[in-house]
Amino acid sequence: MDLQDDVSNQQNSERGSQISHLALDIGGSLVKLVYFSRNNDSRRDDDNEQRSRNECLGVSDSDTCQPFLDGRLHFAKFETSKINDCLEFICSKKLHLGGTLLFIPWTVIVRYPNTCLQATGGGAYKFADLFKEKLGICFDKEDEMDCLVTGANFLLKVVHQEAFTYLDGQKEFVQIDHNDLYPYLLVNIGSGVSMIKVDGDGKFERVSGTNLGGGTFWGLGRLLTKCKNFDELLELSHQGNNRVIDMLVGDIYGGTEYAKIGLSATTIASSFGKAISDNKELEDYKAEDISRSLLRMISNNIGQISYLNALRFGLKRIIFAGFFIRGQAYTMDTISVAVHYWSNGEAKAMFLRHEGFLGALGAFRSYEKQSLDGLMVHKTVQKNPSSISSAGDKSCCSLNSDSKNENEHSGCSVYGM
Repeated sequence: MDLQDDVSNQQNSERGSQISHLALDIGGSLVKLVYFSRNNDSRRDDDNEQRSRNECLGVSDSDTCQPFLDGRLHFAKFETSKINDCLEFICSKKLHLGGTLLFIPWTVIVRYPNTCLQATGGGAYKFADLFKEKLGICFDKEDEMDCLVTGANFLLKVVHQEAFTYLDGQKEFVQIDHNDLYPYLLVNIGSGVSMIKVDGDGKFERVSGTNLGGGTFWGLGRLLTKCKNFDELLELSHQGNNRVIDMLVGDIYGGTEYAKIGLSATTIASSFGKAISDNKELEDYKAEDISRSLLRMISNNIGQISYLNALRFGLKRIIFAGFFIRGQAYTMDTISVAVHYWSNGEAKAMFLRHEGFLGALGAFRSYEKQSLDGLMVHKTVQKNPSSISSAGDKSCCSLNSDSKNENEHSGCSVYGM
């Protein structure tokens, strides 16, 4: 399929005229997209209820912020190994044709066609020529770590009920005082893991990391279980029993705990340790048990290393993000238990509802740096449309999304400053 030829016939499409500000985060395992679409006025007039859910809910300073556009912020992801699927998605929705919208007060909206898209991640370099060849666009490359921090700070400051803790099956949202947000440790779990000490807007330092991350889980899982993709492997782990493969303290101590040093009988002494003594071949183990043990091993390791780095810098708040987590209860619970155990209950693991899109959101926010005549794009992503919140002079809008869907969207508005 020649995407560029197909694109040339769609320059004046109605859908293309409604899209603007596409940003990408192209990682080693996944491509994440964030883009804004304006609401269609005729459609909104026909559906007042839907319009009320999508419109901005609160503006802190109505004298200085005058909304002139409202719409949705959309999220999508693709496997990097299937980059052509991403290209076809962008082409089919004409996301790169929307251009950038400029507001001239009391007059008209001017559209500037996109020649460059904001992009971050290693793939912004690796696939730059491919996007140029297939879609005729270039990348304005943003620093990966800077985008991660920008995206995290935005979510934590602006979005209602974004951060939460998860332990023993209990999910509890955390309201963070904006004046007491920093410093915190941001643990981004992608193909590998980066641990970033965040001290403020644009103030951060990558203090540690580990090469045992989502790519490890996916890579080893594919070799050991023959699963075709990450989600299949993750779903398989829900059905497994890691105790079949993991060596527990009780296995060593005849079913009892090692009370003197505080180890229960069910504590994992050695991940995959039983494979040493079992007279079995790989095909003798169930794939679901292997995937469960693998997920437990990597999650435990990340939780422990994260806490040790938080301890190193005296940080009490540890925030985990990245598509490795995917809102999965078992993953979050394992990480939380590790942080709780190693900190003796003094620290808690926190998670984000939009965990996998920090980099893409950060790249999206970079459009503000290039805004003309003070154009500012403010947006939020929250699931409770009845809540109204604000952060400084920023506006907060509603989110209508289902985290189980491939594509998500949120309400947002563009403001002339």
